[in-house]
Amino acid sequence: MDAPPFLLDMIEKELIEHLEGFVSGQRAERFDMVLSKRTDYITVLMENIYQPHNASAVLRTCDCFGIQEVNIIENSNEYQVNPDVALGSDKWLTINKYNASGNNTPDAYKSLRERGYRIVATTPHGDKGASPAEFNLQKGKIALAFGTEMQGLSQQAVSEADDYIRIPMFGFTESFNISVSAAIIIYELITRLHNSDIDWQLNEEEKIAVKLDWLRNSIKRSELIEKKFMDTKKLHK
Repeated sequence: MDAPPFLLDMIEKELIEHLEGFVSGQRAERFDMVLSKRTDYITVLMENIYQPHNASAVLRTCDCFGIQEVNIIENSNEYQVNPDVALGSDKWLTINKYNASGNNTPDAYKSLRERGYRIVATTPHGDKGASPAEFNLQKGKIALAFGTEMQGLSQQAVSEADDYIRIPMFGFTESFNISVSAAIIIYELITRLHNSDIDWQLNEEEKIAVKLDWLRNSIKRSELIEKKFMDTKKLHK
C-alpha cells in the first residue's frame, strides 16, 4: 500500500535532514542560500542545438542567474553537455529533454503550457517582440525559447509561440550567438524580476525536491545511504 502524500512529504524532509549529515555545514548553508534565489518563474527552452559548447554556456548562465529548469528539444541533434564549458552547472539544474519523435517542438510547447508557461520566442528579425527591458513579466511564467546559431528557432517554433522578445542591435551582424543572447536576456529579466512584486521564488515543495536532488548529486553512493534510511521507514522509492 502506498503511503499518503503528507507522509511522503514528511519522510522527504527527514531524508534531507539525514543526508545533510553527509555534507559539511557550510555546504548545507550554501544550498539554502542558493535555493532562496532560485526561480521557476522563468525557464529556458533550447531547440535542436548542434553546438554543445554554446548550449553548455547557457546552462552555466541559468545556474548563475538562478533559473532552475532548462528544457532541451532534440529533433535532429542530440545534445551532450560540454563539461569544460558547463563547469558542473548541469549538476544543479533540472534538465528536461524532449526526444520521443522527429519533431518534438509541439510536445515541448504543450508540456510547458500545461504547467502554466507562456512560450516566448527569441527572434532577432524585424520589430516583432519587446526588448528585455520592456517585456511584460506580469502576465505569468515564461519559457524563453532559443534556437540554433545559424538558423535560430524553427518556423514552427516561432509561429506557435505565445509572445516574442528581441535584443535591439545596431551593427551589421544580424544576431548574437545563443549563449550571448541568453545571457543578455536572462540578466535583464532576472534583474527586473528581483526588483518586482512578483512571487518568483520556488515554493516549499519545490525547494524540498531540488534540495534533495542536490544532496543526492553531492554525496558519494547516496543511493545506498538513502535505501538504508528508507528501510528504517519501511518504505522504498
